[in-house]
Amino acid sequence: MVADDAKVIMVTGSSRGLGRSIAMDIGSHGHKMIINYVSDGSKESADATVEAIKASGGDAIAIQADSSDPDSIKELFAKSVEAFGTVDVLINNAGITRDGLVMRMKPKAWQDVIDTNLSGVFYCTQAFFKLAAKKRTGRIINISSVVGQIGNPGQANYAAAKGGVIALTKSNAKEFAMRNVVVNCVCPGFIESDMTKELDASYLETVTAGIPLKRLGKPEEVAGMCRFLALDPAVEYITGHTFNVDGGIAIGC
Repeated sequence: MVADDAKVIMVTGSSRGLGRSIAMDIGSHGHKMIINYVSDGSKESADATVEAIKASGGDAIAIQADSSDPDSIKELFAKSVEAFGTVDVLINNAGITRDGLVMRMKPKAWQDVIDTNLSGVFYCTQAFFKLAAKKRTGRIINISSVVGQIGNPGQANYAAAKGGVIALTKSNAKEFAMRNVVVNCVCPGFIESDMTKELDASYLETVTAGIPLKRLGKPEEVAGMCRFLALDPAVEYITGHTFNVDGGIAIGC
């Protein structure tokens, strides 16, 4: 059942993967979720996510939009306000990878990742703050990565974008505080996914050996952190911080 004090929460890139887990977790607590997807091929999974959230007691709509396109983002927020009246919390989750060694990376592979993973956060944040500033309240949660903190061979574009998200979080936290809008960041480590299931067993052993807790993370563990940052009253006095959900990998063994 939708809560009387339900929040309207947008999760970009939430038709599948980690974004879907975040939206499902928060939606199951009776909140109103905006499920964002990019391609026509993701519409079916986005619609299925909406129905799953409704079945769990929340409410949801699916809206197609491309985070790397500022005009598309303006339309995303316009449709969200039309449906739910406002957006209380923004979770910037949409992201892509175009891995490759620096000396072999094509300019398009570099730019595509920067456009979605960093510029997309900027465009969504701009659109959200226009709403939040008027209400003098709001929360932004940016999904970065431990790769943005410690780097990773073959992911210079991804590391640069995710590192930029961490810096953007800090700047926006200082800038938006005057309007009582808090901005925080979540850095997942290696999280179980369809992609990790396809990885070679020996490679997974090497990865987990470098994680102090000696296992991969679970999507619901990242989702739980996002739920805390989105809904807990204590977060009214927490801003500009980065929260790692990484089994300790960023601090080493």
